[in-house]
Amino acid sequence: KKVGYNPKAVAFVPISGWHGDNMLEESPNMPWCKGWTKETKAGVVKEKTLLDAIDAIEPPLRPSDKPLRLPLQDVYRIGGIGAVPVGRVETGVIKAGMVVTFAPTNVTTEVKSVGLHHEQLEEGPPGDNVGFNVKNVIVKDIRRGNVAS
Repeated sequence: KKVGYNPKAVAFVPISGWHGDNMLEESPNMPWCKGWTKETKAGVVKEKTLLDAIDAIEPPLRPSDKPLRLPLQDVYRIGGIGAVPVGRVETGVIKAGMVVTFAPTNVTTEVKSVGLHHEQLEEGPPGDNVGFNVKNVIVKDIRRGNVAS
């Protein structure tokens, strides 16, 4: 409660990794354990094992319908290409051809291309760590911590 979690939304699962109790199957060594209960937006989940608790985890929302927010983790200078900002897309989508503004420096430019692990992408959805090539920007204009929007 003190750190901001709702205890009803967290599964507390008694297990023994040494003996494998309540890991994959219900254990006869823990007759006192009646299982765990977790309240979610979809309803109440009541199960018994750690595997069930892992399966009950809801993936985080990836809001691609919101405006682009991409905090920069670093900016690289690559010969023949130019400045390549790198960061994780938090909300929105980044695409080649779109115009982005870096806050707080207020530098506005166009995205030439978007890449992920040395492969070119049509777009970078929320959750992806992407690098993108920008027009007419040098490495000194933008820096780690800036936010592309």
